[in-house]
Amino acid sequence: MANKKGANAVVLFVFMFLINFVVSESHNGRELELLLSFKSSIVHDPSGFLSNWDPSATTFCQWHGITCNNLSHVETLDLSAKNLSGILVSSSVFNLPFVKTLNLPNNHLYGEIPPDIFFANSSLRYLNLSNNNFSGHIPNGFISGLVILDLSNNMFSGKIPREIGLFSGLKFLDLGGNVLLGKIPILISNITTLKYLTLASNELVGSIPHEIGKMKSLKWIYLGYNNLSGEIPKEIGVLTCLNHLDLVYNNLTGQIPSSIGNLKDLNYLFVYQNKLTGSIPDSIFGLKKLVSLDLSDNSLSGEIPELVAQLRNLEILHLFGNRFSGRIPNALTSLPNLQVLQLWSNRFSGQIPQSLGRYNNLTVVDLSTNNLSGRIPDGLCSSGRLFKLILFSNSLEGEIPRNLSTCTSLQRVRLQNNRLVGELSFTKLPLVYFLDVSNNNLSGNIGEQNWDMPSLEMLSLAGNRFSGKLLPHLLNAPKIEFLDLSGNEFSGTINPRFGTLTELMQLSLSENKLSGEIPEDLSSCKKLVRLDLSHNQLSGQIPSGLADMPVLGHLDLSENRLSGEIPAKLGQIESLVQVNISYNHLTGALPSTGAFLAIKESAVAGNDLCGGDTTSGLPPCKKLKNRANWWPFMACSFAGLLLLVITGFGFLFMRGRNNLEPKRVEKGDGSIWELQFFDPKVSKSVTMDDITLSLKESNVISRCKEGVSFKGKSVSNDLQIVVKEMHHVSSFTASFWSEITEFGKLQHPNLVKLIGKCRSDKGAYLVYEYVEGKLLSEILGNLSWERRWKIAIGTAKALRFLHSRCSPSVLVGDMSPERIIIDARDEPRLQYIFPFVDNQPFLPSSYVAPEARENKKMNEKSDIYGMGLILIELLTGKTPADAEFKVQYSSMVEWARYCYSDCHLDMWVDPVIKSQASINNQNQIVAAMNLALHCTAGDPTARPCAADVFETLKSAFRTSSCLPSLNFSSPV
Repeated sequence: MANKKGANAVVLFVFMFLINFVVSESHNGRELELLLSFKSSIVHDPSGFLSNWDPSATTFCQWHGITCNNLSHVETLDLSAKNLSGILVSSSVFNLPFVKTLNLPNNHLYGEIPPDIFFANSSLRYLNLSNNNFSGHIPNGFISGLVILDLSNNMFSGKIPREIGLFSGLKFLDLGGNVLLGKIPILISNITTLKYLTLASNELVGSIPHEIGKMKSLKWIYLGYNNLSGEIPKEIGVLTCLNHLDLVYNNLTGQIPSSIGNLKDLNYLFVYQNKLTGSIPDSIFGLKKLVSLDLSDNSLSGEIPELVAQLRNLEILHLFGNRFSGRIPNALTSLPNLQVLQLWSNRFSGQIPQSLGRYNNLTVVDLSTNNLSGRIPDGLCSSGRLFKLILFSNSLEGEIPRNLSTCTSLQRVRLQNNRLVGELSFTKLPLVYFLDVSNNNLSGNIGEQNWDMPSLEMLSLAGNRFSGKLLPHLLNAPKIEFLDLSGNEFSGTINPRFGTLTELMQLSLSENKLSGEIPEDLSSCKKLVRLDLSHNQLSGQIPSGLADMPVLGHLDLSENRLSGEIPAKLGQIESLVQVNISYNHLTGALPSTGAFLAIKESAVAGNDLCGGDTTSGLPPCKKLKNRANWWPFMACSFAGLLLLVITGFGFLFMRGRNNLEPKRVEKGDGSIWELQFFDPKVSKSVTMDDITLSLKESNVISRCKEGVSFKGKSVSNDLQIVVKEMHHVSSFTASFWSEITEFGKLQHPNLVKLIGKCRSDKGAYLVYEYVEGKLLSEILGNLSWERRWKIAIGTAKALRFLHSRCSPSVLVGDMSPERIIIDARDEPRLQYIFPFVDNQPFLPSSYVAPEARENKKMNEKSDIYGMGLILIELLTGKTPADAEFKVQYSSMVEWARYCYSDCHLDMWVDPVIKSQASINNQNQIVAAMNLALHCTAGDPTARPCAADVFETLKSAFRTSSCLPSLNFSSPV
């Protein structure tokens, strides 16, 4: 009997084994089918990451990106940041029966995600589809066991599904950076396990649900950059685990609830750019763990109490753009960690606390546009780290403290529009690039001081009582671009060495006591746009060399003692738009060209001139007589010869130019296209058919929110091109296409050149030169420190060209590693530069500055923000989408700021370059991170300009061996 039972047991075991084997094999077959279906939907795999997904070669458990469990079932699929593009089919990886982790961020996947995504798999625990191009609605349904759901930075639209409240196990939810509409669903409060909630950068409306108080596990709330209204619910005060509260850029009204004072673990409180009123509740000053408090750009009022002394951990205090009044509390001087103090544009009065800075760790102080009086404290730079001092438009008195003249960390100083007296002591500060002390009562002989300001780019001493001669000592600033010395008591002649300031764009020496002639050497300033020498005692003739200044736009020589005739060449300066030569002793005829054609009477009055049209008010010039009889004959002969030469050159020029004019091309389907090239070589070889033939799925090289890019070539000579199909063509105005033509003229070694455009009612394409190379995002992980530094400098150089050398400036927009291609010469080149369209759908991206995501408008400062993120990636090897930032920090920027201030370099530098970190390289790395944090400052006005970024990088590389030992604290 026992033997029979044993035999039965064996049979049962074998039977069960066979069933499990058959079921397992069935599942494996289904998984294989789903994986291959997914691979077939990928149309572009630039790194060949999926190349070993071959069922004939190996089991799928050994395929790239796949991890299996003990039963050889797919448990994890991780394809993050592989630059994959394609549409996810409905029968795809979401149906894998045992998968727990689907990690697909930082790719170029597009289209709608399968509608059954939240019904297909109950085993899924981690789903990350962030930083792709997915569109459509977020599907209905739920997975109760899902722990992490990240759909951020896509193009999802519609409302947040009500079923979101059924994700009962969710701890991390990020739907930010999309175009979601409607209200925040109240049922979201049912997710009581949630620790991290981000709905930022959408178009949500309505109030924040009071039911949010049920979500007691929350540590992070990020609802900024929406259109939320109503009051901040007092129920937030019961979320005692909260570490980070961010409600910025909304339309919230009412007072800040005092219940926020219950959040004893709160580190970051951001409610700036709303419509909040009332005073700051005293309870907030009891949040002793607070690191950053930003209540700026509201309508808050009242005084700041001395209770602020309790915020011992506070590093950043932003209260600017409100209606605060009273005195700046002395208690601020006792905060040992305080780095950034910005109280500008309020109604503060009284003196600045005289101990400010002595016991703080100040890096930025901005108290401008208040009603402050008294003296500037002499301990502001006691930390040795103060780089920005902004105190303009107050009623400050007394002398500028001598201590500030030795504050070598200073970079930007603005003290204009006060009542300061005494001499100027800021003459030997190596890092200062911006110095404005205009409209005070400062005095002294500037010419006798020994200047050493190698970084100076902007200097304004206007509206003071400085005297003496403009001696060469003042000119030891080779980078200076803006120099305003007007409204002083300078005397003597204009030193010819002004002509050595080759970067100078604006020069104003008006309203002084200068005499002598205008030096011809000024014509060496080829970048000069504005020259104002008015209201002096200058004599002699107007130098004809001024006509050799190619970009001169404004020229004011009025109220002097100039004599002689106006050089006729001045009328030939195409850039000149405004001239004032009034009240001199000028004679002769007014030039009949350029800016003199319709000059106003007030701009030529007080001379002995003739000519011009009726607007000049001048009498007509008399015809000259008694010319020799042979002169007409010689003149006609010479003119004929000249005409013959010009005609010959003109024929050749027009022949080439005609190739660049817009052409109308009719295609076989009857559609009419306008085709224009900006490069003669391209215009001779590329045709409309070449563009059309490139538009194949097999030729796709990239997909982004603006359009799809195809690789093509000319049939006639194999010239390779890139054709970019433009989306949202209906929103493009005539001015957009005019700007495109101007963009075709941009040439720079770090730019991919736009070489043509093609458009009709049915579509539009831009044609770019083809550059052989790889995207920065594809190769960054393997780059040496030297190559990363070279890429940073080349990228900054391109950005400087677009912002500073183009008029008007050109914006990049999505300043990301996807926009940077590294060519065969290892040079970085910005690609796909084209004009922005105001009414084009806004394209959310991690690389777009927070304020740009809110107001849907780009500017130079948002480009700088993206440049800062690129620098952080080059230094750390991380990307903004890394999940670790969202668990503990609000962004990569905040993580970088924390690590830089509190961690050793080894904790944040990319391990790939860590081994190369010699002392020199370490100094370069630290300098670059410091710059990156400035570029990503929350306040756009605190970010440097592109020229500063380039110069700082170049300077750090050149002088890194001279930098002080490593300093891991950073201004924000």
